[in-house]
Amino acid sequence: MGGMSEELTGAVVVITGVMAAGKSTVAQLLAERLPHAAHVRGDVFRRSIVSGGADPLPTESAEATRQLWLRYQLAAQVADGYAAAGFTAVVQDVILGTDVPRYLELVRTRPRFMVTLAPTVDVVAAREAQRPKTGYGDWSVAALDAFLRQGDSTLGLWVDSSRQRPEETVEWVLTHLDEASV
Repeated sequence: MGGMSEELTGAVVVITGVMAAGKSTVAQLLAERLPHAAHVRGDVFRRSIVSGGADPLPTESAEATRQLWLRYQLAAQVADGYAAAGFTAVVQDVILGTDVPRYLELVRTRPRFMVTLAPTVDVVAAREAQRPKTGYGDWSVAALDAFLRQGDSTLGLWVDSSRQRPEETVEWVLTHLDEASV
């Protein structure tokens, strides 16, 4: 993996997917495989809002959208900062469908890579049912999955991780890194 590590030094790798797709686990394992890496969790910026927070809902809210893009902007800035310092920034967040190209514009670092974890709706629903936290609220798994697949679904590397252990998904990503370049 020597050459692969060098290719990722100072890069940004964005990992997205619906809630319970495995983003947190895969991002952490990927960062652990690299010699100098940081795991940037986009949700940290949402949780940093102490009062007045507005979560994205199926019915669009201007304030929720504003806060979502603030979160995206902050995560991209932090990722760029880590990359500028020689770390591979592995960003993990829920960035869906038509929002992906706009999000990628926020990431100034090159090279940058985009990985979408896209397990089947049934697998995600089963994972969500087993988690102690619930992320879906007013969303259904099927509705969020449909939103994930809107727009340019050929952008970056898409991984159906339904039948993969997280370690296998990380290995797949590293093996197919060239397909993730955006």
